[in-house]
Amino acid sequence: MDADKACGLKVDSDYVELAVEVFSMLADATRVRIILALRDGELSVNELAETVAKPQSAVSQHLAKMRMARIVATRHEGTRVYYRLENEHARQLVADAIFQAEHTLGGTPRHHHESRAKGDA
Repeated sequence: MDADKACGLKVDSDYVELAVEVFSMLADATRVRIILALRDGELSVNELAETVAKPQSAVSQHLAKMRMARIVATRHEGTRVYYRLENEHARQLVADAIFQAEHTLGGTPRHHHESRAKGDA
């Protein structure tokens, strides 16, 4: 509990407005798809464009915004630029949002079936 208070999880935290900006940044299907694509490691713009089925120019624009928001980081190798998630938090936010979306469909969400199967093993 004390750790929650120390890291800004209080109702009156100065981080609330910044958290809203993070949610705003993630309120775009292409950006969510980019995060899902990057969850297992880094990819180039071309690889990301192919994976999310969007033009390279559009993916580049999204990546520029995500980089400014410190959601993604880059690594240069020659003329190629590779993108990766800056930290695990964006990946976790997207995973939790997908899990919450599964709950809106009713019934037992798929992620609950998967966690039970892992627990039984």
